[in-house]
Amino acid sequence: MAFVASLSLGAAQNFPLHVGGAWRDGSGGRRDVLSPATGKVIETVADATAEDVDRACRGAAEALPGWAATDGAERARLLRRLADIIASRIQELAALESRITGRPIREMRAQMTRIPEWLEYFAGIVLGLEGEANRVKGGFLTYTQYRPYGVCALLTPWNHPVLILVKKLAAALAAGNTVVIKPSELAPVSPLIIAEWAVEAGIPAGVVNVVTGAAEAGAALVANPHVARIDLTGGTGTGRRVAAAAADRLVPCTLELGGKTPVLVFEDAEQGEAVAGALFSAFVAAGQTCVSGARFLVQRSVYDRFLDEFARRVGQLRLGDPADMATDVGPVISGASRDRCMSFIEEARTDGAPLVAGGKLPTLADELSGGFFVPPTVFADVSPGMRLFRDEVFGPVVGVTPFADEHEAVSLANDSPFALGASIWTRDVLRGHRVAGQLRAGVTWINDHHKNDPRSIWGGFAASGYGKENGWDALKSYMTKGSVVVRTQERFDDWFAGGQRYG
Repeated sequence: MAFVASLSLGAAQNFPLHVGGAWRDGSGGRRDVLSPATGKVIETVADATAEDVDRACRGAAEALPGWAATDGAERARLLRRLADIIASRIQELAALESRITGRPIREMRAQMTRIPEWLEYFAGIVLGLEGEANRVKGGFLTYTQYRPYGVCALLTPWNHPVLILVKKLAAALAAGNTVVIKPSELAPVSPLIIAEWAVEAGIPAGVVNVVTGAAEAGAALVANPHVARIDLTGGTGTGRRVAAAAADRLVPCTLELGGKTPVLVFEDAEQGEAVAGALFSAFVAAGQTCVSGARFLVQRSVYDRFLDEFARRVGQLRLGDPADMATDVGPVISGASRDRCMSFIEEARTDGAPLVAGGKLPTLADELSGGFFVPPTVFADVSPGMRLFRDEVFGPVVGVTPFADEHEAVSLANDSPFALGASIWTRDVLRGHRVAGQLRAGVTWINDHHKNDPRSIWGGFAASGYGKENGWDALKSYMTKGSVVVRTQERFDDWFAGGQRYG
């Protein structure tokens, strides 16, 4: 169809699906995409039906043999070409992401500059993928080989639409798979743009496909018989449903799910750094990341000093228009998310936790009056029995809890069904490593938070899911590894004619 996508900030566009290397009309209706800052419609996308999803999966299956057979060096070249295209359009992409997610433009410009690194990294390491060979008992040679799974379903969230997509996409394509992407209905536009740029980069038609829609489209994708592997970033409830559907077909998954990240501040930490790190961990992306600092555990000897400075710094954060470079914290993604955050605030008040910052809906300029803004909010003396301590908010509402010693700090940190992220603030190198070894977390930072790199594995366990993103683990997870066993002896032992060898 004759549709040309634009990254300009003009009138709303009506995005079709991107299937088979081209824009395609869907067979369903349309779905509005709202601006979190204003509450107004800024784009519309196709609401894919099960028929649309199946068409995309069949196209990906048809494209698979050619892409899988493409030399690894050529796949790497095309990934680097896509990286170059993204790098040349970072400013426009950042503006789009800011407008659709509500994240401040300053944040998005910083994040978008790193996106090409994932494509370049996986383009590089796939060329170093090596199998093994051994001579084994009985005169046999055995060697290993890697092959792509086939059609992979990539289900991506609204909080990092480009970053999380590219983390998955780069590994999947480098390994020789084709993909069908189902982005969140709240932020579905940038994956469509990336698919169009993949075609521009020379990646063959059908290798990258995007179907937009709500949970029904995701369920149809997970259940499609062409899908051989699933990679989801989303909530824990969604992860359980996807895992059950995948198990029914014995399809492997990577599930990066929820979190309730503890941040441990010891008395020997550099307090200025710890407060600044706490501020960043809690309120970057308006607290809407899976590893956002949510439970601040502070040693009692420095508790009051930390709390006073933390509250002071939170009070200085500028809440407002995401397009304004002076804005520190933008809106949350939706009205439902705003209401959920406010329910946590009201329940923490009822539970008796002292409010030390935020807590009241802001009054903003008229053009932002319909936006989904939540004030950065901090409660003190939050106990393990409170909902704010236990449940994921996914917004800028956090609690601070005192601890007496290292043992209690670890006990409080591990008192959670989630096991994704954690951070430790201390100047004692022995303590830093010792505590990191005791925390239930897949990613632990010492004297920092949120830092991510394509070479550093990422993923949790328990209610936070399973499987790993980034690094060699991610690349190999998109491949099956098999062995080939070769007889090198001249004589074949006929077992039923009295041959002696077996096994």
